[in-house]
Amino acid sequence: MAEENIFLFVPNLIGYARIILALLAFYLMPCCPIPAVVCYLLNALLDAFDGHAARALNQGTKFGAMLDMLTDRCATMCLLVNLALLYPSYTFLFQLSMSLDIASHWLHLHSSMMKGASSHKTIDLSGNPILRLYYTSRPVLFVMCMGNELFFSLLYVLHHLEEPHVSLQWLLGICGVVCILKSGISLLHLVTAARNMAAIDIAEREKERGKTE
Repeated sequence: MAEENIFLFVPNLIGYARIILALLAFYLMPCCPIPAVVCYLLNALLDAFDGHAARALNQGTKFGAMLDMLTDRCATMCLLVNLALLYPSYTFLFQLSMSLDIASHWLHLHSSMMKGASSHKTIDLSGNPILRLYYTSRPVLFVMCMGNELFFSLLYVLHHLEEPHVSLQWLLGICGVVCILKSGISLLHLVTAARNMAAIDIAEREKERGKTE
């Protein structure tokens, strides 16, 4: 039986397409706002399809999970860097958002893997109820992630519009609320993951003490 090529699994091919779209968006951002934001949002939208493909084709992999998370984090980070250039007075808030997003997901992923989970989206059902809802309810996860991405994308687009339509401003406000809620979830990620890491440390230290007694 031929060895499976993990790199050519359909979800991972979708992941590569997301990377190309993200890079194209970043390249176009200084000069072409509409094509740039279309490429960026297509990259974000495909995030929902790679998970469906993984489940439907039984092609979920640790590599795919890592590729998915890194693409999400890097794409959002690069957009926020661009926003910091467009809105310099809000640079600190963008830096804070980047730091919270990356730190919370990295620590959450690391603690999940140390506990034996196959993905950062695999949540212990006895854990935090908010995180459980966030990761087990696909509509909630989709609304939170897309609302967050739309907020930052709208900030980028509105900077290039001389007279933005009032509907875009209302949409920005709604997505802003989603962005704040998602930041709260990221903070919860960070706290929960830190506690999980501490629990792993305690268990390992008690095991070591047991060996020496």
